Amino acid sequence: MSSEFVGQLATVRHPGPNPGVVAVVFSALFLASLIPVTLIVSETHFPSPLQSPQEIVSYFRGESAKVRVCAFLQFAAAVPLGIFTATMASRLRFHRVEAAGVSIALFGGQAASAFMAFSALVQWSLGQPGIAEDPRLTRALYFLIFGAGGPGYSVPVGLLMAGLGVTGGLSRLLPRWLALAGVFLGIVGELSSLSLVLPGALFLIPLTRFPGFLWLIAAGFLLPSSRVAQG
Repeated sequence: MSSEFVGQLATVRHPGPNPGVVAVVFSALFLASLIPVTLIVSETHFPSPLQSPQEIVSYFRGESAKVRVCAFLQFAAAVPLGIFTATMASRLRFHRVEAAGVSIALFGGQAASAFMAFSALVQWSLGQPGIAEDPRLTRALYFLIFGAGGPGYSVPVGLLMAGLGVTGGLSRLLPRWLALAGVFLGIVGELSSLSLVLPGALFLIPLTRFPGFLWLIAAGFLLPSSRVAQG
């Protein structure tokens, strides 16, 4: 390669935040939101849809303060998820990846962020004093929280991981193992929609969510931030 040609090459960096760091912030905020409503700090925990109506209503009557803290942190977590999604889509286009998977990932991540924020705001509402005194209203709001924050989150975040995995893998911007893992988690995320009609499929939601934290962090750090451009 001639020195003249080398001189025409320049390294261009993507202008934007580090998506790996943003994914760490998102994961940390969401995991922190679980601490007040788990057995770590109390003898009770956030109820499952499989629990009795009496247990669900009783929990929200007795633990409203913890529910509000959880809601605040989950609402906060929705913001970096949206930023991560926008940054990753922008970075793929910066690398001149124009496949449909980029738009699919963008749609999935923004939808997941919106559903998470909506679920958190409904949860905050349910945690206000006196709301849980109405059993029917409590159960209605609880299942809205579950629907939006459960499959409402895991299905679109599955699209985010699958979209990034396919486009990042085919363009060789992400390691093959990470791309395949993203596709796998994306499939699990789509299958988690079955939890709306099959209670036995509830496990697919955390199977998407918690490994998904690690996948998003890895993808954020491994997607290259610069490319060589001819000057």
